[in-house]
Amino acid sequence: MKSIYIKLTTVDDVYTLVKSLLAFDGEVDLVSGRYTVDGRSLLGIFSLDLTKPVQLIFHEDHKSGELMELLGKFVVEAPEA
Repeated sequence: MKSIYIKLTTVDDVYTLVKSLLAFDGEVDLVSGRYTVDGRSLLGIFSLDLTKPVQLIFHEDHKSGELMELLGKFVVEAPEA
């Protein structure tokens, strides 16, 4: 399992993320606070607090590099606790 933090600032960012994740063969979750949603769920993503970075969790490490290339523009540093 590998995780990164991403920042989604526009509706187009969310659509781009979901489109990329739909093409990715593996499970991905987004976590914001105590809420976890499927990374492929538009409704789930829009239910999160997107004013802050959200944690994206890859459940298959061997495929995470491929996805990191697609999502590089969204990656941010981990927020301070």
